[in-house]
Amino acid sequence: MSLTLTVLGTASPHPGPDTPCSGHLVRGGGAEVWVDAGTGTFAELQRHTDPTRLSAIWISHLHADHYADLTAAFYGFAYGGLTLPAPVPVYAPRDCAARLAGFFGRPDSGFLSGVFDFRPLHDGHTVRHADLTLTAREVLHDVEAYGLWAESGGRALAYSGDTGPCDALPRLADGADLFLCEADIDAHRDGEQVHLTPEDAGGVARAARARQLLVTHVGPTLTPEHATARAASVFGGRTTAARVGETYTV
Repeated sequence: MSLTLTVLGTASPHPGPDTPCSGHLVRGGGAEVWVDAGTGTFAELQRHTDPTRLSAIWISHLHADHYADLTAAFYGFAYGGLTLPAPVPVYAPRDCAARLAGFFGRPDSGFLSGVFDFRPLHDGHTVRHADLTLTAREVLHDVEAYGLWAESGGRALAYSGDTGPCDALPRLADGADLFLCEADIDAHRDGEQVHLTPEDAGGVARAARARQLLVTHVGPTLTPEHATARAASVFGGRTTAARVGETYTV
C-alpha cells in the first residue's frame, strides 16, 4: 500500500473557522495513524476514516494546538458510540496522560486506560504497525518535543513538529520523499529559537535533500502563500502549502 498524508489541520496557535490546528492522518502498509491532535482535528479525521480503525495516535508535543483534541476523541470513544476493539496506543511525551486527567479534574489517569494506551516517546523511539514504521527524533522547542520519520514500502515522510533551528532537523528529514515542516514565524525575536521562519524551513529541506517540502503551521503574522514562496526561494525544489482536506501521496 502507498504511503499517504492527509492534512487535518494547519492553524497556529488557534483554529480558524475552516482550519483546525495541527493534525494529520498518515496511512501506509495497512496502518492508519493520527499524527498530532490539535483543536478541531477529531472532527476532520472523521471525514477521512473511521476513528475506530486507527492503529495508533502519535503526538509531537504537549501544546494545546497539537494534542487538545484527545479530549474530544476520549468522549467519542468512551461515550459516543465509537467503540474501539482495544485501547489505542498513544505515543506522546511522558506527561500526556496526566495532562488529560487534569482536564477531566481527576487526580490520576487510570480511568483513561480503557480508551488510550499511553506509551512515552524518547529520542530514537521506533515502533512498527503493520508495514508502517514510526521513528521519533527530539527537536528544539520550549517543551519536550519530537519530529517524526514515517516509512513504508520504501517511501518516507518526515514531519518537523514544532521546533526551532537545530542540528536534529536535517538529520530527521535526510532524504525524505516528503518533508512536512512548520514555518510559524516571520522572524526570530530576541534570540528565541522555538519556531522556524519560512527561510529556516527551506534551508532544512535543502540541507536534507528532501524531494518535496510541504509548508504547514503558518502563524498569524504570515499567510500560507507568502510563507511557501519564501521557503521555496531557499529550498529551490518543489514546495507546496499544506491544505486542510488534501491527501498527498509520498
